[in-house]
Amino acid sequence: MTDVLITLRDALRTFAAERDWEPFHTPRNLAVALTVEAGELLEHFQWMDELASTQLDAGRRQQIGEEMADVLLYLIRLSDKLHVDLADAARRKLQLNAQKYPAEKVRGSSKKYTEY
Repeated sequence: MTDVLITLRDALRTFAAERDWEPFHTPRNLAVALTVEAGELLEHFQWMDELASTQLDAGRRQQIGEEMADVLLYLIRLSDKLHVDLADAARRKLQLNAQKYPAEKVRGSSKKYTEY
């Protein structure tokens, strides 16, 4: 795990311990919370067209950044509870995606790997 992820993981451990939230931070509850926060992130883009989603003002970007942070923090906490090295898992997933989506075959296409 990277230094940044370790620092965040440790801060989250401390944050939860200081509030006696450990009993609530089960993998299931954390996965649910992660999904809720992802929904809150998506809500900022609801009813926006593609162009508007790329031209956000500073206030909206800050709000979206806070939701993104919530998603990241819950994901880090979940990975801690499940003993998953998140950075390693992401590196492995990128390698798998490179095999599923070879650039020479999928360049410029949004099709799923099962469709080409």
